Amino acid sequence: MDKQSGKDFDRPQYKRLVRRMKKDDLLYIKSIDRLGRNYGEILEQWRVLTKEKGIDIVVLDMPLLDTRRGKDLMGTFLSDIVLQVLSFVAENERVNIRQRQAEGIAAAKARGVRFGRPPRPLPENFHSAYQRWKAKKITGTAAAKECGMALSTFRYRAAIYENAKLL
Repeated sequence: MDKQSGKDFDRPQYKRLVRRMKKDDLLYIKSIDRLGRNYGEILEQWRVLTKEKGIDIVVLDMPLLDTRRGKDLMGTFLSDIVLQVLSFVAENERVNIRQRQAEGIAAAKARGVRFGRPPRPLPENFHSAYQRWKAKKITGTAAAKECGMALSTFRYRAAIYENAKLL
């Protein structure tokens, strides 16, 4: 069972499945978009699984995509057409999802919604540690330690503090 996004095939459980499968195994897939959401990669993986590894695939919600039946030229032709259409639809849906997500984020930002964890308040001794650090009386590491934060956090918060003072 693979619970990771189908945006690509760089999924540990999928790779493990492909490694374990051998000729004449049968792979059941609930829906083609559960296999993947990238048109080219779906077609390539389908080819690798069916042609190179000799695996049969059954897509449960699309009976036309059952490689056990129709191994003649007409059956292969029909399943290839259906596969291409469904692969296109799966990738197109992923593009639409990403576009709707971007629009939602932009709308939320326009309403003033802030993303991420709110910053912690500055410690009581930040101003004095900052002043001594600016006056080169203590090192940045010592100032950060006094404030109970990492050096990179201290520098980041000091830059914000300086900009706030300039306003």
